[in-house]
Amino acid sequence: MAMSSDLGQARTVELSSGPIGYRERGEGDPVLFVHGLLVNADLWRTVAPVVSTAGFRCIAPDWPLGAHTRPMRAAADLSPSGIVELMREFLDHLDLDTVTLVANDTGGALTQLFIARYPERVARVVLTPSDCFEYFFPPTFRPLQWLSRMPGSVWPIVQLLRFPALQRLPIAFGWVAKHPIPEDIIRSYLGPSRCSGGVRRDVRKLLRGVDNRLTLAAIDHLRDYPGRVLLAWAEEDRLFPCALADRLADVFPHAEVVLIPDSYTFVPEDQPARLGEVILEFLLLHGSTGALGRIRPVITLPRKGR
Repeated sequence: MAMSSDLGQARTVELSSGPIGYRERGEGDPVLFVHGLLVNADLWRTVAPVVSTAGFRCIAPDWPLGAHTRPMRAAADLSPSGIVELMREFLDHLDLDTVTLVANDTGGALTQLFIARYPERVARVVLTPSDCFEYFFPPTFRPLQWLSRMPGSVWPIVQLLRFPALQRLPIAFGWVAKHPIPEDIIRSYLGPSRCSGGVRRDVRKLLRGVDNRLTLAAIDHLRDYPGRVLLAWAEEDRLFPCALADRLADVFPHAEVVLIPDSYTFVPEDQPARLGEVILEFLLLHGSTGALGRIRPVITLPRKGR
């Protein structure tokens, strides 16, 4: 489970596909965080406290994307569609009718698929740089899909990533985080897949199911999504260009783009304070109940896209 106690109390739910560990902090309108491949809820360790202290219930699960400590059941469907169903079951288990979704990287693609299938469960959305359109995966990471088809291929990849010099390669963390990630967090991200064959089996299932036909097919459904959407994009992103944020803003009926400087894809790692401020402003301005104890009026943020 994510190691950072700043995310709140550690809990576990047993779902049909297996156990999901999560951390929860705060009270109020629920905000559900969705991380990406080979990371866990520690990605949000500095962002969630900012949001929760303003009067929101922040829920940060370790989704089965390769950095979860307990493997899922052998028969679990961990394709993108299967994980969407896992997200729905997680909400049901916590008795959450609607949530705000905050997502990054692969988690952003899963969030789009979730909105396409269950729009009524999503009150509003914050997407940081994420897979979308034909970028599922982006070109730099497509070799992972090819390698996943080879038996035993995940093990040598995660073993090689124990070396700091290799962690800075583009296919590792070099193009997702502009600034160094703390060593203990790197261990939190990479340790489970390095030590557990079951976790490697889980991530291999996801890799084999990734297909940009899924994100492209979701677009027509996203056009009908009635909720507010914030695209908090990294101005210097090397994997998901800012043009993708503008394309998404043109798809969603009520979307705004805010560019965050001095960051790559992992905005929660590179610029957590700024991201927390942007998320909080969005939540308070667009109909969530926060620390003010009442519904704020809806105010349109000025568009800062390209």
